[in-house]
Amino acid sequence: MLQDGCTFPDASGAIEKMGAIMEITKTVLLCGGLLLAGMLAPAALAQTQSAGPDYLSDHALLALASNAYANGTLPLGDGHYTLNQPRKGYIDLCREFGRGRGGAQHAGGWIHGDTWNPYQKLAVQGHVAWPDARFSITRDDDKRVLAGNGLPVGATTGIFPIRPNDPAFAFDRNPNRIEAHQFRETLPADPAYSTQPYCMGMEAGIMTNGVLLFNGFNADLRDAAAHEVQDSCRGHPQSRGIYHYHSLSSCLRDIGEKTVIGYALDGFPITGPEVAPGKYLVTADLDECHGITSAIIEDGRKAVTYHYVMTMDFPYSVSCFRAKPMRIGPAQDETENFGNRGGDGAIPASAMGGRYNRMGPRRAPPQALDACGGQSDGAACSFITQRGDQISGTCRMLRQQNAEVCVPTGGPP
Repeated sequence: MLQDGCTFPDASGAIEKMGAIMEITKTVLLCGGLLLAGMLAPAALAQTQSAGPDYLSDHALLALASNAYANGTLPLGDGHYTLNQPRKGYIDLCREFGRGRGGAQHAGGWIHGDTWNPYQKLAVQGHVAWPDARFSITRDDDKRVLAGNGLPVGATTGIFPIRPNDPAFAFDRNPNRIEAHQFRETLPADPAYSTQPYCMGMEAGIMTNGVLLFNGFNADLRDAAAHEVQDSCRGHPQSRGIYHYHSLSSCLRDIGEKTVIGYALDGFPITGPEVAPGKYLVTADLDECHGITSAIIEDGRKAVTYHYVMTMDFPYSVSCFRAKPMRIGPAQDETENFGNRGGDGAIPASAMGGRYNRMGPRRAPPQALDACGGQSDGAACSFITQRGDQISGTCRMLRQQNAEVCVPTGGPP
């Protein structure tokens, strides 16, 4: 099989001419060399610790890529998770999240059964610039240091908390403000590929614009990109004010498959999905951790390594780790996210100085919020707790959640 671009010149009737003979000879040598290089590459690359066993050449990537989701109809990822059993198209969690603890209140009209369409989805209004945003990536021998303040560099955000006059408020009442948080992550610059993947918590990595990347779920184990209403860059804050993405941001300028757009917590790079104009990789093209081994541009030079690929379809990014992560981090903060009706509740250890702080103001359970949906202050209410107990009470405005909550008779449950 000849490589792309290897076509022989038509020398019919002129084979006796030296020029034609030289041209054919040159083509044979060139294409034979390319073919030989393509045959030898996988064996040679398998010896490097950062490369996986299945090397994909540019030719192979182009053959894989497509525009399968051109019409915007994407599969819904609700509940697509495993527990320490990696599977393609699923997120492999170290432990199950607590259900009923976060996300949008209502499904939008962009969700259609087991599919959803991002082209039909609302976005949180506003384009807020962050001139104080800071982020840097430096390599120090075998380490890569990522440091910043969590604010997006070169990108805007929507206005949070979501305002009542924003159409998004009808679906997602995210009450959280975007706040700066200092972080410094030291990752391996040449992580060792493992054939046995590692499970993950909520946090997946950090993008090259300084924004944290969470996995594809909200705290309800639902498809976060589909259910939660994010801003036009597909980001939003959680309960600690940490702005983050769950999916491929529309504000990244270069989403090429060879372009590093982030780093996972195990040190492997994250790239975009675009192989050629109108040709993209999707989940079906990747392994169970959502990655491949191919040649990319890293640290200003060509490098062959395993890397994760962000895609348009669930699970969007890292779904398990191919090297031992620097930490697993919390799956979610059940205290901080208690009844939080907007955001995910995950608190990255990087924002906590490597520690997981479970202290904070108590929030009402989602059942108490649902019981007073559309009700006025002082109205009678009741709900069933997760333990199956029936609670009766009165609807009251809870300021930290900007919502009416069913307060049990005699005080909080």
